[in-house]
Amino acid sequence: MLNMTDIMETITMIQDENLDIRTITMGISLIDCCDSDIDKSCKKVYNKIYSYAKDLVKTGEQIEKKYGIPIVNKRISVTPIAILVGASGGDPVKYAKTLDKAAKDVGVNFIGGFSALVHKGFSPGDKALIESIPKALAETEYVCSSINIGSTKAGINMDAVKLMGGIIKAAAEATKEKQCIGAAKLVVFCNAPEDNPFMAGAFHGPGEPDCVLNVGVSGPGVVRAALAKMPKEADLSEVADVIKKTAFKITRMGQLVGSEASKQLGVPFGIIDLSLAPTPAIGDSVAHILEEIGLEQCGTHGTTAALAMLNDAVKKGGVMASSNVGGLSGAFIPVTEDAGMIDAARAGVLSIEKLEAMTAVCSVGLDMIVIPGDTPSEVISAIIADEAAIGMVNSKTTAVRVIPAVGLEEGEELDFGGLLGNGPVMKLNSKSPAAMINRGGRIPAPLQSLKN
Repeated sequence: MLNMTDIMETITMIQDENLDIRTITMGISLIDCCDSDIDKSCKKVYNKIYSYAKDLVKTGEQIEKKYGIPIVNKRISVTPIAILVGASGGDPVKYAKTLDKAAKDVGVNFIGGFSALVHKGFSPGDKALIESIPKALAETEYVCSSINIGSTKAGINMDAVKLMGGIIKAAAEATKEKQCIGAAKLVVFCNAPEDNPFMAGAFHGPGEPDCVLNVGVSGPGVVRAALAKMPKEADLSEVADVIKKTAFKITRMGQLVGSEASKQLGVPFGIIDLSLAPTPAIGDSVAHILEEIGLEQCGTHGTTAALAMLNDAVKKGGVMASSNVGGLSGAFIPVTEDAGMIDAARAGVLSIEKLEAMTAVCSVGLDMIVIPGDTPSEVISAIIADEAAIGMVNSKTTAVRVIPAVGLEEGEELDFGGLLGNGPVMKLNSKSPAAMINRGGRIPAPLQSLKN
């Protein structure tokens, strides 16, 4: 039973510490929308999305009013569209525009699933979809795209890695008049989860039910505020315990919202993603949590250890609060979306190499990193390969979402505004990996994949 102390604590978290539900994401299977005629398939896609999601935004707003809990985003994820393209043929951009219209008509923030799973190779639908991504993202507003190029079980598809370096550059170039936003709506995964509610990587996996509701919680500001109240001499075991207890409270709120939304919409409740999702707002930063633990600035030596402890404590607290934990579930470190990360990158304390090290112990990967616009595609591919290797060997999800800032050089700034934030163009190693990337083929799965 809730008491007055619990109620007042939650009110403080919401009003003063940026606590919110970052997203409720409805996953919708489009398998039954396959058709040999692409126009008929697109019509089925629109009708099914609209049928399931027409009340999603209204329901989210009703829950916000009922409980006083902000729900920042209402989103949709769908079956990887490459599967439908394989059945219908035709121009995949037609599907992207159908998704965009459906998202606009039901009022959601984003729709994810313009995706392909190519960790062991390509089907014709996969190739066609990937090649259409730059145009699809340039000609739509709400559509997000993701490609899975590796897994612990399959290894890394280096032909896909090579291809995606060029696709990311082309997506940035196609949207250069819009701050290269196309690249910000495109993510490349290793070990992509099928139930991720966060964009740009959300898609509705083939193993998921026909329709499901997944919740992404947030709360970096709440964790930081809890640590700020601790004695400065408290040891790290005590720090981890406070983080764990705080994550428990945050997750319980997500469980409440997910259960209520599921009940009202008449669809199953899927998972709560425990990821701490920062924003550019002051006081809502994962980097500031690490600094509260005792680092002078995020990116200095000790950052990886502090992040590992944070990530582990969040998971331990979350799994005690809900039996429906999934998605990515960790601490996001998107540079442009985190006020502390932005400051550290500007100061030169946080480098891309340090970010890569941090991804070995947290979710998700190299996220929302602005790089020079003239970066060769082979360098982008090599960044993807490095990050995929971390995910493959460690049996965890990793990803790359980098934005080549067309026309900008190291030290200049790209500003998206809103939730995507802003940040400096970060320095990259200038030596070429082209000979390796151009070999193609597949990096075999590691020995630890043989678990049967």
